[in-house]
Amino acid sequence: MFTISQTSTWIPLYIFLILYLAFTQKKKAIFSVLVIAAFVGLADYSSVHFFKNVFLRYRPCHNLEIQKVIHLVNNHCGGQYGFISSHAANVFALATLFSFIIKKKIFVIPLLLWATVVSYSRIYLGVHYPLDILGGAIWGMFLAGIAYYLYSKLTVYFFG
Repeated sequence: MFTISQTSTWIPLYIFLILYLAFTQKKKAIFSVLVIAAFVGLADYSSVHFFKNVFLRYRPCHNLEIQKVIHLVNNHCGGQYGFISSHAANVFALATLFSFIIKKKIFVIPLLLWATVVSYSRIYLGVHYPLDILGGAIWGMFLAGIAYYLYSKLTVYFFG
């Protein structure tokens, strides 16, 4: 689960998705990648500044009442606060936005399963509660919806 949770583990997937866009969208590929990167960055930034720094809810591994029963892998706990999960927000924003842009049903279920597994790994590692994951997933999908709305308007404007 520690490996699944690492961003670097998924670099081959990201490369595959970018290459898929490059081969299928040609002119729009760079624009698509920039929109995806911008909104995943927004998901990451906003999950910290709009949620974690506002709600100030301790991660399970920082909660003094339960931290002795939390199983930590590699003794890694992360930052002090955990609501909402940045991992969940990021991977669900990425999976949802790619699904919207690619529009191939064959990608939708694997991408959402991947986002679910990565998000679950955060619970398994003791760094998030299930509600942290649910909140992050909802936030990521919400931002992906906004991103896709803007993307669809801008692609019509720039690419006809």
